[in-house]
Amino acid sequence: MTDVPDPVRRLAEERERARRARDFGRADELREHIRESGYSVTDTADGPVVSPIEPAGDEPTLLRPGDIVSVLDRPATADATVHWIVEGWPEDVRRGIESFDRFAGGRSVRHVVVDVTGLPSPMPDDVEVVALVPGTGWAAARNAGLTRSTGRVIVVADGSVEATGDVLGPLTQALSDPDIGLTGPFGIVTDDLREFHESIGPDVDAVETYLMAFRRELLVDGVAFDPGFRFYRSADIELSFQVKARGLRAVVTPVQVVRHEHRMWANTPEVERARLSKRNFYRFLDRWRGRTDLLVGG
Repeated sequence: MTDVPDPVRRLAEERERARRARDFGRADELREHIRESGYSVTDTADGPVVSPIEPAGDEPTLLRPGDIVSVLDRPATADATVHWIVEGWPEDVRRGIESFDRFAGGRSVRHVVVDVTGLPSPMPDDVEVVALVPGTGWAAARNAGLTRSTGRVIVVADGSVEATGDVLGPLTQALSDPDIGLTGPFGIVTDDLREFHESIGPDVDAVETYLMAFRRELLVDGVAFDPGFRFYRSADIELSFQVKARGLRAVVTPVQVVRHEHRMWANTPEVERARLSKRNFYRFLDRWRGRTDLLVGG
């Protein structure tokens, strides 16, 4: 499986473990996830063989982040743009999009999906899909999608999040306060810039990108995820500090959502995710070490 993308390979390995444990229901479920990612799995005497499914239509044109044309120099035309990323498991993103639309409440909402799998990931017809070359890092992919924002409010969402009620209303209302730069339901604080823990706020030191919202003007002014973060961990902390360094607050806004399993975290081997997380956190510290003046605790 050397030519198979890592998320698909991990699904195949998990499926094989389920088969060996005779959990055939779970194995069938994982086979379907593999198929939705554009691959088939065949069981042989030498183990499972994963092969790409021949596309029925045209394959997506794969671009690099620098190829994406920004619309940030144009006026906003929607109430909100919601951003998603597919690193595998496109069904999670479709679930999230459908849930946000279900509770949009008459607001004009545009969804932008950045796909870094290199595979067809069908989305609803009115969703903009930015297909990037496989291997594009998390932050670079997010930034590429953010340049396509036409909404006055920007929402960065993870596929693990599903709306169960109005989400955009409370976030938009919070951001009507010009002193608030960043908001979302999941906030964290720290006393020493090393150990972060969850907080109900209202003021926090960072908002997590499970669900994060800010005004479009911050993108226009140059706020962006640090492209050095190829893995998602701590990228939200670093961006939060960019916003707070502008004299703006980061606050918790409770909204009606549920969080499902975070697939990338769960499917990254423990040793590898620890390594990537540590590297990202040191990158954050390299820039913001000593800036305790930005903390809620001062």
